Amino acid sequence: MDFTIILQAWPYLCSGLAFSLVLTATAFTAGIVLGTGLALARHLEIPVLGHAARVYIATMRSIPLILVLFWFFFLVPIILGSLSPDGRPVSIGPTTTAFITFCLFEAAYYSEIIRVGLRALNRGQVEASQALGLTTAQAYRYVVLPQVARTAAPIVLSQTIILFQDTSLVYVLSLTDLVGAASKLVQINGRFVELYVTVALVYLAVCCTASHCVTILKRRTTAHAAQR
Repeated sequence: MDFTIILQAWPYLCSGLAFSLVLTATAFTAGIVLGTGLALARHLEIPVLGHAARVYIATMRSIPLILVLFWFFFLVPIILGSLSPDGRPVSIGPTTTAFITFCLFEAAYYSEIIRVGLRALNRGQVEASQALGLTTAQAYRYVVLPQVARTAAPIVLSQTIILFQDTSLVYVLSLTDLVGAASKLVQINGRFVELYVTVALVYLAVCCTASHCVTILKRRTTAHAAQR
């Protein structure tokens, strides 16, 4: 084994890692925003929206992510093409497919995490806020959601670790994430042992660091709950 090859390949591997991190950050941000909306629609039992959110979450959580990627990449262009005047498939591209699919998919999982946090919160928090003159929207924005965010933070971060690992699936779309970068280099130099071991070590370092942050958040959350 010649690990000096890693020094030559490192810039390209870093570009793949950067893509994985950007995809993770984008899916996390969009997933949290959309997931919060879905969770509130179910928690508040909003007519139509609550039922639609329930169906959406159940569907996304029942289908493998790789299948959703394939669906979006192959079927959505055909559907959009059928709605266009010329009837030709509309090209979306693998990068757009990856970002949109991950955002929509992760929203379903973040939604369930947030919904559990909403259910665990004392109903009296909302009633007390309304008694002080806050509207329902203000009560959830300034009182409820900040507490839910604090409580659910460790679980959200754990799901984000899984999200980071799942970004390797974009390799099936020929995108250059961390795994994709290593695979393309392997096709050139054939040094699969060195490259894949390095990729595994990078994933290990990132995920272990994030897991340590989860542990710290859990301790702080537990201590804060004990003080209350």
